Amino acid sequence: MQLMINLSLVLETLNQILYAGVAITAIALLMYATGFNFRDRIVQTFALILVCVVLIYTGETVAAVSDKPEYIQLWLQLKWIGLMMLPAVYLHFSDTLLTVSGRPSRGRRKTFVWLTYLFTGLAAVLIFFGISIGGLAPEKAPMYYLERNQVTLYFGIFYIVVMAMVSYNLVRAMIRTVTKTGLRRMIYLFLGAAAIAISSIIFLFHGNSWFALHPHWFWFFSILGSLITGFFVVVMTYTVSFFGLLWTDRQIKSRLFRWLLRGPFTVAIVLGLTTIARRYGELQGEAYSFYVPIVMVGGFLLIQYAINIFSPYIEKSFFWGDDRKDLEAIQSLQDRMLTNRDLHQFLETTVALISDRLPVSGGFIALLEGQNVVKTVSAGDQKAIEDIDVSDQFIKQVQENLGEQEGLIEWDGLYLVPLEFAFEDEKSRLLGLGGFVKNDNREVEDEDKEAILQLAERATLAIKDHALQKQVLQSLSALQTEVDYLQNLRAATSFNVEKLKNFQQPELPEGMSTWVKDALTHYWGGPKLTNNPLMQFKVVEEKSGNQDGNRTNALRTVLTEAIEMTKPSGERKFTSEWLLYNILELKFLQGKKVRDVARKLAVSEADLYRKQKIAIEGIAQKIADMEANANGNGDHAETANEPEEKTS
Repeated sequence: MQLMINLSLVLETLNQILYAGVAITAIALLMYATGFNFRDRIVQTFALILVCVVLIYTGETVAAVSDKPEYIQLWLQLKWIGLMMLPAVYLHFSDTLLTVSGRPSRGRRKTFVWLTYLFTGLAAVLIFFGISIGGLAPEKAPMYYLERNQVTLYFGIFYIVVMAMVSYNLVRAMIRTVTKTGLRRMIYLFLGAAAIAISSIIFLFHGNSWFALHPHWFWFFSILGSLITGFFVVVMTYTVSFFGLLWTDRQIKSRLFRWLLRGPFTVAIVLGLTTIARRYGELQGEAYSFYVPIVMVGGFLLIQYAINIFSPYIEKSFFWGDDRKDLEAIQSLQDRMLTNRDLHQFLETTVALISDRLPVSGGFIALLEGQNVVKTVSAGDQKAIEDIDVSDQFIKQVQENLGEQEGLIEWDGLYLVPLEFAFEDEKSRLLGLGGFVKNDNREVEDEDKEAILQLAERATLAIKDHALQKQVLQSLSALQTEVDYLQNLRAATSFNVEKLKNFQQPELPEGMSTWVKDALTHYWGGPKLTNNPLMQFKVVEEKSGNQDGNRTNALRTVLTEAIEMTKPSGERKFTSEWLLYNILELKFLQGKKVRDVARKLAVSEADLYRKQKIAIEGIAQKIADMEANANGNGDHAETANEPEEKTS
């Protein structure tokens, strides 16, 4: 007999822990689901299912540990509100899912859904008047429950009928799904909905005389129902996450996995350990045990420690699959990204170290694009550095006077260190220039020179890597719109292939006018052309087939064709009709200076820049049209010189 009592106590404790775990999981998943895509109708109706699950399991959990009858009755009434509303919410969910699959309601389904809401809402209100369900039973059987009446019996029949209708709607939605992926997810939703609905039936039998006589079976079915509900509520959340989000399957799994580990898993385990510690203290005759806070804090820290160590390996094994190498490379790029601030701090430190080695009072490193200074990093005596006008003209003057000199160079009261890097084309390019103010005519030791050149080499690598990373980011930016389009297309057609026929591709990304301007600025060569995001466009890929695979020449061809599209018909003139074309052709294709172009076209330089902006926007639109018509196989049709392409 004593063994039976202890076994019942163990099962009851385990059941309470699982009830609390399901409630915590449902709350966490409700936060997860509504935090990312709550605007989607499927997610909104699924959130109502989670609310019902939260009410059911939270009500049971709190009622089981309460000691005042009025509190127990209140929490059990809240549990019954969740049970009463569950059929209507499930019917609404199945109707929305059937609509998404391409079978919208003609009015009858929607009307019945709202009538069901009206009936269950009324039944939920009548709970507090003792009509839908009775008051608190005087004894446990084997746990606290509300006494059933005739209305409760009718509700049980209504519950089964509505759930049968829900199953019918879900089966119809499954039949309408033609893709294997969509069908698999529909099956997940069907199994999850069925499992939660069936496992919730156990709550309708609380107080049953047979269960009162066989408490072990009651605890067994309750524990089994909690495990099933907890598992399938996660499965349904995973499946519902595909609605209204542009994430891939891997992203959804990964984010849900991390949230479950950090949130409900940790909280549920800590709660279970704390409950066991408290029950152990009660068995020892102590109402409160000092082990409780120790177990709580220690359990939380140990679980978080284990998650930090093992979760990356688990995630890679289960969720990455064959794409592991590519995804690791992407993650490492994020971890090793050299930001503008990182580069500034590194170069500032380098300037300070070189200044100490020379020694000098201060110096600078000028970052270059071509022969243009884009940024200057300095350290040391700022007054001495400010006297040096580090401008484009200064760089040009230095290059003219120093020629091909390398290493540490003395020139005009400065130590100069050219920061050059030899790229794959075996051409060295000046990425930056280090300058340090001489204090005296003392000779620099060979050891110091070697250290300075080593520091300069590291600075050159940092500048080069930062430039390449910017190129990668620009390429990703250029691809982002197409990736978003494909993700939208995937999400929209997963469960309804009819949407594939009418799905429209969005406009090309913002900032395209800037890309076009940069490419035209370096039309005859330079990083703004070779590193331009336009290089990733399909139309450039097509043109590269006629340029021996040279994308730079292909982009130059695309720009030329786009400019020719703006050319008016007839003989060339220098009138207002030809103004935009003349600006593009003279300034960029011929490379004439702004002053000469303005004089030739008889406009002011300010007006020239305004007209140039309009012309570049027109070119961007032409390239956008060419990209939209590109087919990616090198057979792009030539459309230059068409009369209808005239620019106003």
